[in-house]
Amino acid sequence: MKEIVTVLKTGGNVIDHPEVLDAVLQDFALWTTKRIFVHGGGKIADRLMKQLGMEPKMTGGRRITDRQTLDIVTMVYAGLINKNIVAKLQQHGCNAIGLSGADADVIPAVRRPVGEVDYGFVGDVNAQNIRTEQLGKMLDTGLTPVMAPITHDGQGTLLNTNADTIASSVAIALSQRYEVHLVFCFEKNGVLRNPSDDNSVIDVLDETHFRQYKNKGIITAGMIPKLENAFDALHSGVAEIRICSPEGIKNGGTKILKFPE
Repeated sequence: MKEIVTVLKTGGNVIDHPEVLDAVLQDFALWTTKRIFVHGGGKIADRLMKQLGMEPKMTGGRRITDRQTLDIVTMVYAGLINKNIVAKLQQHGCNAIGLSGADADVIPAVRRPVGEVDYGFVGDVNAQNIRTEQLGKMLDTGLTPVMAPITHDGQGTLLNTNADTIASSVAIALSQRYEVHLVFCFEKNGVLRNPSDDNSVIDVLDETHFRQYKNKGIITAGMIPKLENAFDALHSGVAEIRICSPEGIKNGGTKILKFPE
């Protein structure tokens, strides 16, 4: 039987609200499985960009990253947010280590080719290239990696990578060695039938219904890449996936399935 590793990804208003984030970190620090914490922080990056007179650019829930934007997100994700999370986890008795994809060469990436959209300095990740031996050594010595969504191209250039992609790719890579449970935690109670009704949670969502909801415009924007990453992860060996709010972090939210039950 494989040992369990839980990958928790947080973003959105969880990261943006210190009291909410701290509650999540307290719960996370109590988990008894080996664990990895993956974070975003786009709202904080957006706020800093606007303060500097820059306008964030998004398309299909993905950030367009020019050179100036890359500098901002690197400072915010791999610096400000990452190290504050590490410090909080240390406070709660969890021996954490902060990482970007460049650290220990954990997550090499390839700059996304220019197509209909030029995403700039955005990195695409192949789960097969993630250095699981490095992560495994950290986990086996009792360390908890805290991973910022900054990768590198091996040629000295940092790249911005969607944090959901980091979480699912890391989960896929580790599934060859561990039984991996992947949890996406954000400000909503789960995947919603009605985005304006927090109680309209879809308890169980399979791929067929996801495509239907997407075509009908029920599931839109940033939830689309989150779910696409989730289904890719399930098809690639991840054992269990949930999408939830901080209050449902233990067993609430939406359970994601490949096929109907």
